[in-house]
Amino acid sequence: MKISMGQSGTREEEEALDERGEQSDVGVRSGVEASSEAKAPGEAAQFDLFGMPVQAAPAAPKAEARAKPSRARSGAQAPLDAQADAPFVTHAPKIESRQPARSTTAATSLWQEEAAPEPTLMATPTGAATDAPRKRRTREILAAPPSPDILALASQLPPQVHLGTSTWSFPGWNGIVYGDEYSNSKLSRDGLTAYGAHPLLKTVSIDRSFYQALTVTEYLRYAQQVPEHFRFIVKAPMTITDATVRAERGEPVSLNPCFLNAQMAIDDFVTPCLEGLGAKAGALVFQLSPLPDQMLAQPAVFIERLAEFLAALPTLPQGTCYAIEIRDASLLTPRFIRTLKAAGVRYCVGIHARMPDPLRQAAALALLDGEPAGPLVVRWSLHGGFKYEQAKAKYEPFDKLVDHDPATRASLAELAARYALAGQPVVIAVNNKAEGSAPLSCVELAREIIEAYARLANEREHEHEHEQEEHEHGHRREQEPSQQETDAVNAAAMQHSDPQEPRPPDPPGDASRAQTSDSNSSEPH
Repeated sequence: MKISMGQSGTREEEEALDERGEQSDVGVRSGVEASSEAKAPGEAAQFDLFGMPVQAAPAAPKAEARAKPSRARSGAQAPLDAQADAPFVTHAPKIESRQPARSTTAATSLWQEEAAPEPTLMATPTGAATDAPRKRRTREILAAPPSPDILALASQLPPQVHLGTSTWSFPGWNGIVYGDEYSNSKLSRDGLTAYGAHPLLKTVSIDRSFYQALTVTEYLRYAQQVPEHFRFIVKAPMTITDATVRAERGEPVSLNPCFLNAQMAIDDFVTPCLEGLGAKAGALVFQLSPLPDQMLAQPAVFIERLAEFLAALPTLPQGTCYAIEIRDASLLTPRFIRTLKAAGVRYCVGIHARMPDPLRQAAALALLDGEPAGPLVVRWSLHGGFKYEQAKAKYEPFDKLVDHDPATRASLAELAARYALAGQPVVIAVNNKAEGSAPLSCVELAREIIEAYARLANEREHEHEHEQEEHEHGHRREQEPSQQETDAVNAAAMQHSDPQEPRPPDPPGDASRAQTSDSNSSEPH
């Protein structure tokens, strides 16, 4: 039986659980019915303190006899990975009615995933017996050991660059991020520590906050699982960022009265996020879902409303920024970019089928910054030309790159290298639907960022050397006047010479010619 997830949890988690057929809501009820039907007519049924039939003579246990643990759902439809619920047996074992009861070494527990064994004794070095140590009920999630190539890339990547994925709860990442096989719900609840141990993964996008506002406690639990250098990208709830109220399948049914409500954004998103994540909050992203036609028909009215919303948000601590991501390409105008710049809000480069290619979005960033003057925030969500469901069906279980996108990768690498070279923070989250496996996309993107950074740094060094040479050459020209300037100075000096000054002696040839001229002039007329 599939569970209707509504708006809770991440979209990936919802679909993964649905497709596995986990979380049956038949529960204990079906077990009681099965046990009652197995009883012989007229035989009195025995029940324990919790109303469950007592096991009299169970048949040989089978590995498949236990259903997977079911998770209770509240009216608010809390996300699956918010709390770890205690598992329980969903079907009671069949009772062989005509066999006498016999003692068993391990009774089936109603509130534990496995039957509890009887305690055994172990000998100590002194010969005394002691209780055997209890096994831990939950396995610690192991991180996949990094390869030498991964370690080398991590050491060369500029420290300003934080690469990561959109969510982290994917069993297909076994051997890539995680060191063993774990369920989706287990990874969602406890996988961040192993994820944060990966040398290249220094950010992650918390997407489940888009479907339901999270509490300070939930954010704090995430922050406690990752190292200090880690930075989160967090999506604001869709109750604030979606202009429409949508049905279960996503179709809009009415306008959302809470759209761009600044007070709700502060209370339900900004405040708990900052209090829980602290300095690990990197980018608070307001992803604006596709707008209805009536809003797109009046872009000036919408942009004015957006400006009022952004102006009402509180100032963030240093190291954290607001970012706006859009899903309507027609909004990407100079006026929209100027509005973000005036509010001190970053434009989130969203790589999605509904948006222009990265080069055009980079041009918008150039209009915003001129030279890189703020953090670069990127969410690479979907391969061009695909819809979400198409990419998901093609790429699962997300354990390899399927459709390489070298053009997008090169554009993002160039952008990231330029911002890193300018000393600005860079946070990039990659989705599995971009190329097939988000962690592997991060590896290839890191490789290209390193190359682009080295090339741009080398070009900048040559430009600096050329400018230095030009400066020194110009300084020498100022100190050493040209020949024309020297001739002009000499001519001016001759024109302003004093007539009383003694005339310099003529050359010897000129003196003889002067005497001849004088003798000729003395002849009588």
